[in-house]
Amino acid sequence: MATDYLWIEGIPFHTTTIRDLRSLRDGFVVRDEDVITLSYPKSGTNWIKEIINLIHTRGDPSWVQSVVSWERSPWIETPEGLELIEKQKDPRFYTSHLPVQLFPKSLFTSKAKVIYILRNPRDVIISGYHFHKTLKITRNPSSLEEYFEWFLRGHVPFGSWFDHVGGWLQMRGKENFLFISYEELHQDIRASVEKISQFLGTKLSPEQLDSVLKNVTFQAMKDNNMSNFSLVPDIHIDHSKACFMRKGIAGDWKNQLTEAQSEAFDKVYQEKMAGLPPGLFPWE
Repeated sequence: MATDYLWIEGIPFHTTTIRDLRSLRDGFVVRDEDVITLSYPKSGTNWIKEIINLIHTRGDPSWVQSVVSWERSPWIETPEGLELIEKQKDPRFYTSHLPVQLFPKSLFTSKAKVIYILRNPRDVIISGYHFHKTLKITRNPSSLEEYFEWFLRGHVPFGSWFDHVGGWLQMRGKENFLFISYEELHQDIRASVEKISQFLGTKLSPEQLDSVLKNVTFQAMKDNNMSNFSLVPDIHIDHSKACFMRKGIAGDWKNQLTEAQSEAFDKVYQEKMAGLPPGLFPWE
């Protein structure tokens, strides 16, 4: 049965989130060898995780084809994910949608490699709407119009996109942080994978790079039950309502948002992001 959100420090979370995030923030020890994927929900998280996992195996797909995504790179904010992380050997791979103020403090004095993936928030709205229609663990939007209003107010899991992105962007320029966009991956996946592998300190041969690229296409991931989320238990997701991997494209918002919604969004966007340098994002 769908429930309301769990609110922690003014931010809504799914009820599956660890209730005492403050203990996680103050007690979890990030190691220098850790590789962490950060994002706001529906920003290409699973794509970047797949890329990172395949870079680690130097293109060998056996790991990504035999272990489900959420066990290869568990979610630190869930009890099950935290348990898996604590059992991992170095290098540990894990993922989070947590805003900067709730992430374990030890990260900021560590040398852990962090990759933050961003996506045009207009596309995040569309993807988020279709995803939330399938969820059984929280309330479902009755329409795109309703979800659009929730998003602008930050009344969706993990809160405001503007606050989340703005908070993590404070880490720009740190040598152990890499910011990459969903749009960059679409525009030049080969250059993006090379950029990520260089950041992670993993040298790929041309053959290894080709294998990574072959296995991170939308179709390859959609066909891989370890990556397409078809194995998520029915108690969490109604698989009959939608497929987790829906389209995998950039710019679909143009086909779904009305002109009035686009104008309303642009006004809020300009107000919220006013302090950031122009041209920072590829969708601007």
